[in-house]
Amino acid sequence: MTFFDILDILGTTAFAISGALSAMNRRLDLFGIFIIAFVTSIGGGTVRDALIGNTPVSWMQNPLVMYLIGAVTALSIIFRNKLDYLKKSLFLFDTIGLGIFTITGVETGIRAGLEPIVSIALGTMTGCFGGVIRDILCNEIPVIFRKEIYATASIAGGVCFMILYMFNIDENLIYTSTTLFIIIIRLLVVKYKISLPQFIVNK
Repeated sequence: MTFFDILDILGTTAFAISGALSAMNRRLDLFGIFIIAFVTSIGGGTVRDALIGNTPVSWMQNPLVMYLIGAVTALSIIFRNKLDYLKKSLFLFDTIGLGIFTITGVETGIRAGLEPIVSIALGTMTGCFGGVIRDILCNEIPVIFRKEIYATASIAGGVCFMILYMFNIDENLIYTSTTLFIIIIRLLVVKYKISLPQFIVNK
């Protein structure tokens, strides 16, 4: 198992917890919790694989992913009372998932021989789309459309990845540093309430 595979597992785990917490926060039933956790975990990767023609998509080729999501979701339900401050836990796991899946998406684009800017876009979609689907199903405005810096952090991490990659730095170091870079950006912008400007049309 490579470090890339380990990152993919960690990203899937983080987004499964994020989805489960979001579903429980919306008071969905047991089936709803598992569905939201599942689509949050595989949503971005499914879009990524479909766009580059990698079909059947990755989770269909590896059934262990479904077992992993199921197990993580079950544990999230069982230990829900241990996850104090639900919204803070949701933010944390969502941020971890964003950081990891952005990088795995960029790396997948590079392996597919795509141009750097396309690989960055692919990484952003991989990192963000699971959360978008989760928010839509939970009847919330997707976080990438709010004031929070979310997709921008993903893009910044993708750019950082490509720069380090062009300098032939050890790939494991690239994976780790750029994932942490995205997570730190998200933590800082939320802590200090930094957001992109809004534009309102005067009537």
